[in-house]
Amino acid sequence: MTQLCVPIFVESAEQARRDVAIAAEAGADLVELRIDSLTEPINISGFTRAIVTCRPEFEGGHSTLPDAQRIELLRATSRTGAAYVDVELETYRRNKSITEHFSIPLIISAHDFKGRPEKLHNLVMELNSIEGSIDKIVWMARSIRDNLEAFELLQATKPTIALCMGEAGLISRVLAKKFGAFLTFASLRDESATAPGQVTIADMKRLYRWDALNTNTKVYGVVGSPVVHSMSPAIHNASFERVGHDGVYLPLLVNPGYESFKAFMETFLAFKPLDLAGLSVTIPHKENALRYLKEKGAKIEELGERIGTINTIVIDRSSGDLNLSGFNTDYAAILDTITSALKISREQLCELRVAVIGAGGTGRTAVAALAEYGATVVVYNRTFERAEELAREFNGRSGRVVAARMEKLCDSCCHVFVNTTSVGMHPNVDASPLGDHLPGFTAETLVFDTIYNPMETKLLKQAKSAGAKTVGGVEMFVRQAVRQFEAWTNKPAPLDLMRQVVEARLKA
Repeated sequence: MTQLCVPIFVESAEQARRDVAIAAEAGADLVELRIDSLTEPINISGFTRAIVTCRPEFEGGHSTLPDAQRIELLRATSRTGAAYVDVELETYRRNKSITEHFSIPLIISAHDFKGRPEKLHNLVMELNSIEGSIDKIVWMARSIRDNLEAFELLQATKPTIALCMGEAGLISRVLAKKFGAFLTFASLRDESATAPGQVTIADMKRLYRWDALNTNTKVYGVVGSPVVHSMSPAIHNASFERVGHDGVYLPLLVNPGYESFKAFMETFLAFKPLDLAGLSVTIPHKENALRYLKEKGAKIEELGERIGTINTIVIDRSSGDLNLSGFNTDYAAILDTITSALKISREQLCELRVAVIGAGGTGRTAVAALAEYGATVVVYNRTFERAEELAREFNGRSGRVVAARMEKLCDSCCHVFVNTTSVGMHPNVDASPLGDHLPGFTAETLVFDTIYNPMETKLLKQAKSAGAKTVGGVEMFVRQAVRQFEAWTNKPAPLDLMRQVVEARLKA
């Protein structure tokens, strides 16, 4: 069973004892006592099961002591109650009799803060051949694909810790349990992380469902760059928990560019032990995802292909073969948000005039979806030529689509206004795409802002003060997640829970 270990920098015995107690209460199986800053041993009797480490500067630590003094400091401290001692491979190479100093298991570790070690497999062979009880190898991920190599290292017969550092390496820390690592690390607090990309124990336990993870857990994730602050892991993992689905959803950092996306897909799909079952796709990879699936001859939703982007991939191996399908849940979420707020069906959209503000990716999705169901759509954009281009592309699909200049927006007589721009998004919360000149909003007007942070934008406040109906981006975000969840799990999504999770995180 993979153990969850919290590293603690030791400044004094009292401070360490307090932090150890907090870590134990949070659910840690082990603590790593980093005594890099000490020159004298401390008594750790009565502590939770502990690894004692005195990391030198040459291996990313703080200790400036020569080998002999560091080894003696480790020996004296560990004799008061440690379960393990961690010694660097480089230190072991210079002091091969080091095992004679300790009567408890040794972790022999190697760290590379610059990237993947050039001779990684030679390094692994060396670690396997020496007297340490546990091998530990950690490196800075060059890309997300490095994690797969770490997972492969965990298949060794000798107990092993293999982790990748940095944002791209986060998944190696969470999925260590799936692949049977000896342990993984989680920090006590954000500010006390001992390596880049370390997750807090609170997030490991609650956000990433640590206690539920096992070798059969299916893996899902959001592919993007940047991606670490995505709220999708929170809502999907909470929903997996609610319905009893054995899955974990992770942020998957894939660098911009089609070649990066393709390399990610090819390697992650080929690595069957990962059990990759579904992906959300966000900026900048929605177009890349469509291109990749088309190259693979995958099943692609027709409207998603016309829009030119997809944001959801379903990976199905139930027949024994790999089957991929892709679709766009954003357009359905836009339609569902509008029809739910107005209490109408999609077919009734043909009776409405809708102003779509913005001609970017979300604007394009909104225009395509609304035109598909016969609405009359007016596209407003800062660059009029882009609005004209978008209108020409989708005009006549079913509904009529025309372009208009932004300065004419205040004269609009549309039934629905949809803001798809980033104007008003945190931290620029005092901005509105309407400025201070409002159209003639009435009690029958619906104003929909696709921005979800803040939950109530200045635009929505303006509309509400004018008596219009309003709906924010949280509703769209949740509804697109609902459709993804149901496509992956074949279970009804807990919509209310998803909404609660998003709102709670935004309020926090």
